[in-house]
Amino acid sequence: MTRNYQLIYDKLLDYYGPQNWWPADTPFEMMIGSILVQNTSWRNVEKALEKVKPFLSPKRMEKLTTKELALLIRSSGFFNIKSKRIKTFLEWYKSYNYDIDAVKKTDKHQLRNELLSINGIGRETADVMLLYAFDKPVFVVDAYARRIFYRLGFDMPKSYDTFRKQVEEVVPEDLGLFNEFHAVLVEHAKVHCKSVPICEGCPLFDVCDQRLDSND
Repeated sequence: MTRNYQLIYDKLLDYYGPQNWWPADTPFEMMIGSILVQNTSWRNVEKALEKVKPFLSPKRMEKLTTKELALLIRSSGFFNIKSKRIKTFLEWYKSYNYDIDAVKKTDKHQLRNELLSINGIGRETADVMLLYAFDKPVFVVDAYARRIFYRLGFDMPKSYDTFRKQVEEVVPEDLGLFNEFHAVLVEHAKVHCKSVPICEGCPLFDVCDQRLDSND
């Protein structure tokens, strides 16, 4: 099998079509959603976003107490922890006067380091913010990507950043490509490459080693 990330992307995009991610009305909603989705399902996040919708602007959310915010996002799970993380994130965002265009002008590597310095913002969350809110081309490494590429026959590095750079080095540095790449991988993991895979009709079947491990 050809170990070709571009080939996988092309096949998935052709099969699923553009996903037009991230599912949010504003960049701020996207960023809040990326924190809320940690360790929970998107269905639970949608419930939380609906509750917090009247406060989905930085200045309105800033006025909420940590406890008030926690009650609004209760359905996302770990709501007390996530409330504190959102408040810490808001403190960082305020250093840019809540001006997303100012954030976008910041160098990608500097911006990533700033995000990673925020308590509760890990690599995956930082990268989805970089990609979907701040228009920085970056490959998001998540459990779905690891599952899919492992089954295909790729031997990915265990390190998050090593795997991320490995993909970024061999595909064009194109914002639209990375935007759709993450989205179609998530869709594929939900439709075909589930924890128990549905191989019949899979768009990657002809290039897949069908390798399973004890974690599947």
